[in-house]
Amino acid sequence: MRFVLVLCTALAALVAVPVASSGGWAAVGFEPLPDGMSAGGTWHPSIFVKQHGVTPLTGLTPVVRISDGTGASETFVATDTSEPGVYEADVVFPAEGDWRVTIESGFGDSSVSYGPVEIGAPTTGDGGIGELPAVGLGAALLAMAAGAALLVGRRTKRLTPASG
Repeated sequence: MRFVLVLCTALAALVAVPVASSGGWAAVGFEPLPDGMSAGGTWHPSIFVKQHGVTPLTGLTPVVRISDGTGASETFVATDTSEPGVYEADVVFPAEGDWRVTIESGFGDSSVSYGPVEIGAPTTGDGGIGELPAVGLGAALLAMAAGAALLVGRRTKRLTPASG
C-alpha cells in the first residue's frame, strides 16, 4: 500500500510541474496607433504586458515587427520604462504604403497585431513651410511695387501744371 501511495505522489508531482511552470498567458496592448505617420518618421508606442490581463510583467523584451505587402519587414526591440509592465520602442516605417504591426510580448506566444495602417509619403523635413520663403519674398516685392506706384502717382500729380 505504501508503494502505491509513493508511486501516485511521484506521478502527481511529475504532472504538476509542467502545469505550474507553463505560466499561463499574457495580454498585450499598445498606444497610440500609428495612424497619420509618414515614412521615415518615428513612432513611439507604449506597450503594455499583463499576465492573465491583470499583473504587469517586468523583465521582458517585447519586439515590434512591421511588415508590408511585399514581404519587407523590420524589427524593433522595446525597452523597460519606469512603470512595471510598460515598455517603449522607437519604430521607423522605411517607406510609404500599407504596413501591418505585430507586437510580441516576450512572454510565451502572447502577441497582438494591428493593421494594415497607411503610412504616408516622407515629409520634406521643413515642417511644411518649404514654400513660405518664396511666398514671403513675392509678397514683399508686391508691396514694394505698390508703394513705388503710389509714390510715382503722387509725384506726378504735383508736377502737373495747374490749369488756369
